[in-house]
Amino acid sequence: MAKFKSIKSDICWKKRLTIKKLKIMKLILATFIFLGILVSCNSGDKTKNTWEESTETVSMDSISNEAVKQLKAIDTDEALVATALMAAPEASRAECKVIGYNMAGEFVTFKEGSNEFICLVDNTNQNGFNAACYHKSLEPFMARGRALMAEGKTGQEIFDIREEEVKSGKLKIEHGSTLHIYYGPETLYDPETSKVKGAQYRYVVYLPFATSESTGLPESPYGPDHPWIMNPGTHRAHIMITPVPEK
Repeated sequence: MAKFKSIKSDICWKKRLTIKKLKIMKLILATFIFLGILVSCNSGDKTKNTWEESTETVSMDSISNEAVKQLKAIDTDEALVATALMAAPEASRAECKVIGYNMAGEFVTFKEGSNEFICLVDNTNQNGFNAACYHKSLEPFMARGRALMAEGKTGQEIFDIREEEVKSGKLKIEHGSTLHIYYGPETLYDPETSKVKGAQYRYVVYLPFATSESTGLPESPYGPDHPWIMNPGTHRAHIMITPVPEK
């Protein structure tokens, strides 16, 4: 009888051991399954992210390439006029007079105007891009500068000659007359918008013989966009404003 109980006890113990082992095996199996699912999800996310990043890169490259393809050299009279008009206030561009050197090197009037602005096209013989738009009252002053330059006068000589002529009354600069400059290092433009690559604006308000004391403006800018007075006390005294370039 004691032997029978011992055998029965062994059987029960082995059964409990077997059940415990099965539970452990199920737990291990469940753990492996969970880890497999987790790895699979992470792998899927990485694949998705890689695909999305790749797609985004291709998309940005395509946009960049399209933008580059759209830019053209400023190598025609039409391009000179279109880009010069960008110097004028947008609402006034259609009626501006446009002058300057054409692609053949001749100083011409590209088109007549009916408002207060005259636009000067970029000089293609100089590096970079520089177009200007100024109030028509400044034309005698500007024309005198061009004539003296054509005579071979230096920048300082032109300054000194016009200084004396303004003082004597031979030349006149209206107080408050404006000059708008559109300039940059590149000579490529977008034919659809007429914008020049990398170009920005600068604005000038002429106040002959004004000084820092008479205007309250500093002789150098305090920061971006800040107005200041340049050439104070001379015929070329003017307020200078250089806006922060668009990004």
